[in-house]
Amino acid sequence: MPPSFRSTKSHTLQIPSQKEEEKYWFLQENEDYNPPQWQQPNGTAFSSVARNSDKDLDNNDAWKERVEKWKARQERRGLVSKNEGGGNDQGEEVDYEMAEARKPLWRKVEIPSSKISPYRMVIVLRLITLAFFFRYRIFTPATDAYSLWLISVICEVWFAFSWILDQLPKWDPINRETYLDQLSLRFEREGKPNRLASVDFFVSSIDPLKEPPIITANTVLSILSVDYPVEKVSCYVSDDGASMLLFDTLSETAEFARRWVPFCKKYNIEPRAPEFYFSQKIDYLKDKVQTTFVKERRAMKREYEEFKVRINALVAKGQKKPEEGWVMQDGTPWPGNNTQDHPGMIQEYLGSEGALDMEGKELPRLVYVSREKQPGYQYHKKAGAMNALVRVSAVLTNAPFILNLDCDNYINNSKVVREAMCFLMDPQHGKRFCYVQFPQRFDGIDQHDRYANKNIVFFDINMRGLDGIQGPLYVGTGCVFNRTALYGYNPPPPVSEKRPKMSCDCWPSWCGSCCCGSGKSESKTKKGERGVFGGFYGKKKNMKKNFSKKGSPAFDLEEIEEGLEGFEELEKSSLMSQKNFEKRFGESPVFIASTLMEAGGLPQGTNKTTLIKEAIYVINCGYEEKTEWGKEIGWIYGSVTEDILTGFKMHCKGWKSVYCMPNRAAFRGSAPINLSDRLHQVLRRALGSVEIFLSRHCPLWYGYGEKLKWLERLAYTNTIVYPFTSIPLLAYCTIPAVCLLTGKFIIPTLTKFASIWLMALFLSISATGVLEVRWSGVSIHDWWRNEQFWVIGGVSAHLFAVFQGFLKVLAGVDTNFTVTSKAAEDSESGELYLFKWTTLLIPPTTLIIMNMVGVVAGVSDAINNGYGSWGSLFGKLLFAFWVIVHLYPFLKGLMGRQNRTPTIVVLWSILLASIFSLVWVRIDPFLPKQTGPILKPCGVEC
Repeated sequence: MPPSFRSTKSHTLQIPSQKEEEKYWFLQENEDYNPPQWQQPNGTAFSSVARNSDKDLDNNDAWKERVEKWKARQERRGLVSKNEGGGNDQGEEVDYEMAEARKPLWRKVEIPSSKISPYRMVIVLRLITLAFFFRYRIFTPATDAYSLWLISVICEVWFAFSWILDQLPKWDPINRETYLDQLSLRFEREGKPNRLASVDFFVSSIDPLKEPPIITANTVLSILSVDYPVEKVSCYVSDDGASMLLFDTLSETAEFARRWVPFCKKYNIEPRAPEFYFSQKIDYLKDKVQTTFVKERRAMKREYEEFKVRINALVAKGQKKPEEGWVMQDGTPWPGNNTQDHPGMIQEYLGSEGALDMEGKELPRLVYVSREKQPGYQYHKKAGAMNALVRVSAVLTNAPFILNLDCDNYINNSKVVREAMCFLMDPQHGKRFCYVQFPQRFDGIDQHDRYANKNIVFFDINMRGLDGIQGPLYVGTGCVFNRTALYGYNPPPPVSEKRPKMSCDCWPSWCGSCCCGSGKSESKTKKGERGVFGGFYGKKKNMKKNFSKKGSPAFDLEEIEEGLEGFEELEKSSLMSQKNFEKRFGESPVFIASTLMEAGGLPQGTNKTTLIKEAIYVINCGYEEKTEWGKEIGWIYGSVTEDILTGFKMHCKGWKSVYCMPNRAAFRGSAPINLSDRLHQVLRRALGSVEIFLSRHCPLWYGYGEKLKWLERLAYTNTIVYPFTSIPLLAYCTIPAVCLLTGKFIIPTLTKFASIWLMALFLSISATGVLEVRWSGVSIHDWWRNEQFWVIGGVSAHLFAVFQGFLKVLAGVDTNFTVTSKAAEDSESGELYLFKWTTLLIPPTTLIIMNMVGVVAGVSDAINNGYGSWGSLFGKLLFAFWVIVHLYPFLKGLMGRQNRTPTIVVLWSILLASIFSLVWVRIDPFLPKQTGPILKPCGVEC
């Protein structure tokens, strides 16, 4: 087993004890799925009794008895205080508090019918128009350019298919409202223990030189100062590059957090990432005119500037690695000098005794994690690092919910965790939600959003449509997970499902005293039937076997059995056997025990002094071998876009997800705003989609017979087939140039009837876009930028992704992607004009040159041939202009600030366009060939 690693700055590990009240509440919530069938004892209920007949009044004693039983049940749930005596006023106040506490935490807000009904009507009309349009196109071929016509029809059919995949899942979009005051009233009642659930934050980082440490530090600071109970927040930072630079950065960040966190909470500032708070161009004195605030803000800004100087010094030092390797402050070599061969490292900075802020208050836990690496093992990139964090956090804190962020996504809304808890802690539906996804918002984008970096059409239209079906996709960051769903369990049955039938009239089915049905259930569990949580059922006595294995350093399950005493007998009887546990989760008894604790927390019997050793053990490079990690548990392996696979597997099991769009953006991040980085980002995601398409998890054939809704399946199908649209799109963008150069066209002479359907198609396309913008609130500008980049990305990044995906899956040629560089400074459009050479730039540039040459050639030919040739030229020019207008942002990106295209791009594009033209003239494939003798009129009248 790899040794544990501790620095000279190490603090004593402190594990907060599990609160009995919190555990008791979660057990009670299991019963809350079946609320009382009678009304609450408020004034309305009693007045309705008073209006009943005298016969009903005779049963008033029975009614009071029912009310008393209801109150007793509410006392156990913590919604009613026991001391209700003291007059009618006090009773009415208690009744009011009970009624307030039982109000919903969230609700659905349907899109007004005046906006959504016309949108649906146009979709139906567009489908009908497409049918008649294709009837005309297929049965009216262009005989003089048959090959061009055939290619164009195939492309148009594919475009219609991809439009249906994209459009139908947006049929029923919804919004959601949350009520944070109701959340506090229910779980943070004055004078009682705070019952909000704990949350583990995950921050992932790979290369601190490409992902600037100051950005990561701001993300961590925004987490540590989040508006949530301190003892319920833990932040885990994954360093998959084993960088001493990030290690030292977190040490400095922990020190600065002692002053930053109390400042944020004292004055309730937003956002709580200092870099972005101090860069706001607002009058910070507008609502905070206290003298103390002005002084403290200026002092804090000076301290942050000093903090940045220290971080920049670390970055400058880390630019060049010494020949003997990095050395820590105590003189020992840095264990991660070899990034591909190093032991697992865990360092806790905050959350221990003595780690208090400047006001003497406790700070959230901050933990550095770098998993072990050795040659010959598969590490599965980000997905593997996230799974390592799942195990480490389960051993050290085991919060029931997990919020994951990229290192460049800071918390912009300090109440974001409370927003998520309104859904995940909902008594009736919360246990069926696998995650709450928030939209991504970005800083530092140029004013015109030239390359559609905001991606606002996807986040504000597509995701809201999916929220009305089974839930939004998981997009890799800004998501709060239910830990139970990550363990591969099935969701509990819906609230509406009936309870199991009794085996007889007098005994419930779980009682062993009845001879009816008990033997049958036992026989099923012996055979290993899968239960509600997706695990194999076993007997309780199996849990008391020794889990100790070779290499497992710390615990036997006997030592932590005491922590499982909070579970009911029914839950204990359904635990998996030792063999199935190890096959599923690995050979750590501490981690296995943590998976059985629905309310989170640590078992009481654990030895806290050796928990860090167990955490080191669960991140060794061989821990996942012969387990279901990455297959059924945690982040799913098999694609560089592990987020799509992970959410897809959860939805197949029947889980539902939620899309939450608070008024203030929950998270903000950095986007690659220059053309090259943007295309590489799109290439990575498209490559992951192709990998999923060629895997067993393809939505076209995976998960049938499970609980995935068909519209949700269409949405997932769209996420994995959209890169293949690049092939017909490339052909379709080439056709206008071909038509202009040859004088042929894909559409023969239009009749009046055909013109009507063609015009109806264009009108329906325009109406769909306008109405979509109307109900979603997206601006026309953002919608148009999205349409432009669909063409730009389609003929470049998506095209390369298709070929690379086939090479990787079918030929075994792995194409490693590079981490997208993040801007270290929030300079407005600072990298917009930065040019980086990449082969992705060649196809779009070639298309632009070809279409421009075609336009010149077509106009020149029309001038030479006279007035009659302009009519047929109009359709071809319109087609070519469509391509050029969509590629215009790409053309501006090539020109840069100096409006000068790099020479290498021009040479490659002209070369390809010339070769294409020469081959075209030589082959001339689209002109009709004369097979017989050439007949010419002789001029003699016979």
